[in-house]
Amino acid sequence: MPREKKEECKSVPAWLTSFSDLMSLLLTFFILLYSMSTLDVTKAMKFLSYFQGEKAKSFEQISIVKPIKIYTTDLAKKIKKIIKRILPISGYQIVTTDNYVMVRLFNRVLFEENSLKLTKEAKETLNKLAEIIKNLPGNYLVVVEGHTSKDEPTAPIPDIEDSWDLSIRRATTVVRYLASRGVDPSKLEAVGYDATRPLYTWNNPILQARNRRVEIYIKVAVPKEEKEKKEEVIKKEKLPSKPPKP
Repeated sequence: MPREKKEECKSVPAWLTSFSDLMSLLLTFFILLYSMSTLDVTKAMKFLSYFQGEKAKSFEQISIVKPIKIYTTDLAKKIKKIIKRILPISGYQIVTTDNYVMVRLFNRVLFEENSLKLTKEAKETLNKLAEIIKNLPGNYLVVVEGHTSKDEPTAPIPDIEDSWDLSIRRATTVVRYLASRGVDPSKLEAVGYDATRPLYTWNNPILQARNRRVEIYIKVAVPKEEKEKKEEVIKKEKLPSKPPKP
């Protein structure tokens, strides 16, 4: 008995493969465009109301208050713009939160080797920083933290008892310099943490060296007028219940 031939499936036309690739690329392109777009909620709701008939209701007044972080973010950008002209990118870090801007200066760019004497670049940086701090609106507080690394030798630095002493001396050196440049001493604080708050815990000499640092916390209270600038109000608007006539 002759074996039945299996029905062969027709092959997919070559153009269909290219067409599928094209559609995938177009889809990816439009998803990318959407992800980069800004959605206007008011216009979107107005458009949807055309399909809702009498269900459409007016918007209540909505107050959108952008977070205070916008204020500290602007301050951080201003500080970074200045510091990057003076120090190498590996010599500093800037951290921003809702309430403060933290400028982290690593020991190798801040102090001369085996010394508590500020480098030329450090003085230039602190000079610029002092000018910014003095012109801050509203209330502010500058807290300077000194840090050391695990097993950091203190012997080469004269008049240092131990690493705790070294950490606080690093902080007070910066505080004294800022005060000498006109920053209100009553708004300055110095704290030493020894090696209790490391950035890195690995026993790598390079990483341990980066634990030797000073962190300057600029804590700001946003003035009332600045808050008002950051507030945007969507005014009460009566949405049409029917599409406009052509």
